[in-house]
Amino acid sequence: MRRGTAATALVASLALAATACGGSDSGDKGSGPVTITWWDTSNATNEAPTYKALVKEFEAANKDVKVKYVNVPFDQAQNKFDTAAGSQGAPDILRSEVGWTPAFAKKGFFLPLDGTEALKDQAKFQSSLITQAQYEGKTYGVPLVTDTLALVYNKALFAKAGVEAPKTWDDLKKAAATIQAKTGVDGYWGSTQAYYAQSFLYGEGTDTVDAAAKKVTVDSPAAKKAYGTWLSLFDGKGLHKADTTADAYAHIQDAFVNGKVAAIVQGPWEITNFYNGSAFKDKANLGIATVPAGSTGKAGAPTGGHNLSVYAGSDAAHQKAALKFVNFMTSAKSQSAIALKNSTLPTRDDAYTAEVKADPGIAGFQGVLAAAQPRPALPEYSSLWGPLDTELPKIAGGKESLDKGLGNAELAIAKLVPDFSK
Repeated sequence: MRRGTAATALVASLALAATACGGSDSGDKGSGPVTITWWDTSNATNEAPTYKALVKEFEAANKDVKVKYVNVPFDQAQNKFDTAAGSQGAPDILRSEVGWTPAFAKKGFFLPLDGTEALKDQAKFQSSLITQAQYEGKTYGVPLVTDTLALVYNKALFAKAGVEAPKTWDDLKKAAATIQAKTGVDGYWGSTQAYYAQSFLYGEGTDTVDAAAKKVTVDSPAAKKAYGTWLSLFDGKGLHKADTTADAYAHIQDAFVNGKVAAIVQGPWEITNFYNGSAFKDKANLGIATVPAGSTGKAGAPTGGHNLSVYAGSDAAHQKAALKFVNFMTSAKSQSAIALKNSTLPTRDDAYTAEVKADPGIAGFQGVLAAAQPRPALPEYSSLWGPLDTELPKIAGGKESLDKGLGNAELAIAKLVPDFSK
């Protein structure tokens, strides 16, 4: 998710310096309420107001707890928390991206939540999301929102071209050519980011690594086939050429929401922005389908989302208050409120009320969640996309061959997981 500017980052840095007090907040002295600090990593414009409102609701119902809310830019939060937890000044609660959870748990930064108030409704959550919040048999986060990638498309353009949502990447190529011929706009615009290319690996039954076998597989025959398919979608009739600029994400998103491209792969964090575009003033025009399948017939995308985790370094009073707050924020009532305001996906079935499912974006993405693939409980897993984010734009831009780029990525990934074989 893209958000923030240099100015926002500066303000956030100042705010962090002023508020990251962990268990030593001066407001806790005496018989007054316990003050806990929450670092929220949601979109400061579209999502944060909803969370701030819930904080006030919690405080009104729990006079013994105050919540110091800090919105931290998502792209800075992982490093900031890592630094703070390793020294001092970490928040009592972190909105942690699911990929960060095992890494911080391994370092001892997160409190195990099994048997605590935070997880008293554990059976209500989607079981795969609880599993994804676990590391070495213990649960270190409560799922707050979930997401995955889907093929999102402009129903009006697809109808005008007489095509349906494609089931395979080959179908997508054919549909893109027809859409361009019938409507004059490109049918598909792909991303060069590693996270968005992950579905191609799943479509060939592989991944960047085989965590169970402790083997780097990013340069395997199956992975080469997957990335070959990914590369082929930047060249052809109705297929937009690769954008390797720093603003590629914004370019792709803007083109889609304004009807200048018929389909992209995107996640539910952009639902609100879809509706703000000229092409989707009628929300019903937004089509959502499972990401197309590869040659194995398999289709799917990474399971993403965010957990609420409690800092293991906080004292007992702060942890008790934090656990109560986590339980409140992840309740069915709170998750439904978040979904209605932010168009994000709840993590528990009882939060998908009729009102929530009336949002076509939420209903559409809920329908593709079954094909989402959980990430392995490998602390280094999220960092493995880094080398690919370096190499894939070079490959897509014609600056290096697929073999060369994947070979470079393999070497870099092997250094991140030194106990894995190649």
